[in-house]
Amino acid sequence: MFARLARLWAGRASSSHRSTHGEDAHVTSLVIGLGNPGPEYAETRHNVGQMVVEELARRGASSLSVSKKTHTRTATVRLAGEAVVIGVPMSYMNVSGGPTSSLAKYHSVAPTDVVVVHDELDIPFGTVKIKRGGGSGGHNGLKDVTKALGTPDYVRVRVGIGRPPGRMEAAAFVLKPFSSVERKELPFLVDDAADAVEAILASGLEAAQMRFHTKG
Repeated sequence: MFARLARLWAGRASSSHRSTHGEDAHVTSLVIGLGNPGPEYAETRHNVGQMVVEELARRGASSLSVSKKTHTRTATVRLAGEAVVIGVPMSYMNVSGGPTSSLAKYHSVAPTDVVVVHDELDIPFGTVKIKRGGGSGGHNGLKDVTKALGTPDYVRVRVGIGRPPGRMEAAAFVLKPFSSVERKELPFLVDDAADAVEAILASGLEAAQMRFHTKG
């Protein structure tokens, strides 16, 4: 744990985080955190993507504000030396694509420059993986984003939540809060995923994959 804390603080110390104000900032990327709206879903496994975007807003010394035009909560912050739009759809998970596409178009961000942060059943809890493109793997939020963007070739930061225990259905599992044991590790997982987003922005996809996929 001490090693992880040291890595966390070292990563924060080496990054430049501050809010970006005004219309003159040239936005290079869009980071979207998937989840469901409302307090009843805020602490569930399905909302870990939104937790990561909230952490990025905190790192950028900002907070998310409602954008009625795009049906999102959004902010423009400086991460890894770049002006980046971060946001979460205000719609339910299964219809995340419309708000994501609207926000990308509003800021003239190409689909290939969109980073989507989402929960991933097929990765053990506590693990972060990164990829570009591919299928939805049964994730309805990703399926709708792909449909709305017209391409699967956006970057995904996949935040591992593990498989449901016993015979529990996946649909029920993702809508449950993290267990008491998981909650102790959740801040580290959210920080790792936020670090992964910043690594993508700072160094590119391949370098970020090398860093996170080979981490012990």
